[in-house]
Amino acid sequence: MSFVFPTVFRIFVAALALQAFGAWAQQYVSVTAREANMRSGPGTRHAVQWSLSRGYPLQVVARRGDWLQVRDFERDTGWVHRSLTGKSTHRVVRVSVANLRARPRAGGKLLGKVERGEIVQRLARRGDWVQVRRESGQRGWVASRLLWGG
Repeated sequence: MSFVFPTVFRIFVAALALQAFGAWAQQYVSVTAREANMRSGPGTRHAVQWSLSRGYPLQVVARRGDWLQVRDFERDTGWVHRSLTGKSTHRVVRVSVANLRARPRAGGKLLGKVERGEIVQRLARRGDWVQVRRESGQRGWVASRLLWGG
């Protein structure tokens, strides 16, 4: 009996750890600071790989203390300090050009085009469509499959 309890307990703890890792792996954040450095490792002594602007969406891959290992829409990875990020409300255009429409459907009036790498704020979702706001303030609908981010 004394052998069974520690084994069951270890399995339980391992399952919790895997569940917690899975939750982090699916979490998205956006840069909340005016600018954030993506570094090669978890700390300010590590080299800056990229400078990210406010709103830039990132997928959390791992966590070490107050540092998040993140991945962007181009699958580049690096580390950012948790205090520079917040709940993700932004998406990035992942195709060369996407149509911005007045209504959430392919036949909706064309309002403009958004280009690869453009960051847009998510306002709402309806089916396979996301209502977004561009930095200029222009609003419209984009097919969700053309955007990246949580």
